[in-house]
Amino acid sequence: MFNSITRGNLRTIWRKFSTESKKLVDVVVDSQTGIASVILQRPPVNSLNLEIMTELSGALGDLEKNECKGVILRSSLEKLFSAGFDYKEMHKPTLERAKKFWTSVQDVWIKLYGHSAPTVACMHGATPAGACILTLGCEYRVMVKGGSIGLNETHMGFSPPMWFIETMEDIIGRRQSELALTSGRMFSAEEALSYGLIDEIAENKEEAFSKSIAFCNLFKNIPPKARATTKKLIRNRRLQAFIENREQDFKECYEDAISDVAEESFDSFMKSMKKK
Repeated sequence: MFNSITRGNLRTIWRKFSTESKKLVDVVVDSQTGIASVILQRPPVNSLNLEIMTELSGALGDLEKNECKGVILRSSLEKLFSAGFDYKEMHKPTLERAKKFWTSVQDVWIKLYGHSAPTVACMHGATPAGACILTLGCEYRVMVKGGSIGLNETHMGFSPPMWFIETMEDIIGRRQSELALTSGRMFSAEEALSYGLIDEIAENKEEAFSKSIAFCNLFKNIPPKARATTKKLIRNRRLQAFIENREQDFKECYEDAISDVAEESFDSFMKSMKKK
């Protein structure tokens, strides 16, 4: 437990992610509460590539080993949580790079969805597609007013992976998921709250962080092993099915990424980005 770890060890955990010259993920652990902030910091839009996902996987794994009291997933950017998966990882990918990237995505999902500690996504700005699925893996979601969230893959010429679909269904139900996913809908913070896609709205980043900490603190008097075991019982069937299907999941996503429809959509997207 963190209450049995020395302050020196806590500082060591923090330094591991904070002294690297080109760090993409920062981890700050509150030595009083044992709650960790896991901060995405890949300007300008926190696009999720192989490197940031690898660092995120390592950070979550280390926090699991050290039995932190809570994990709050945050962004270092002022007006955006994350733009989602880096389109360069999915445009004409080589088989080797695609395999490494998607494996890192899967690893992050497994560690986040199955993490023993309470997990919170603390969001501001847009949280589309790949960024959205990370937050849906958390137990609780807080969004600053004016933000947006959704799985909008269909706009890019993709169908979302089955585990994206099932995760959204678990949260807002099959009917609303069908309508949202087929249309690539992005929910405003207020809409997301009304559908149960997020749990709270905050006025600003500071309030969102305070609400995130408050959620983690709900469990401070609950025996950690009992809470973690209960969470595992609730999530384990979904998690194990995902683990058993990892190879097929990659195959389907890779075939989708190299399809003619995806090629046309990506080419159009990159042309629009160059104009901007």
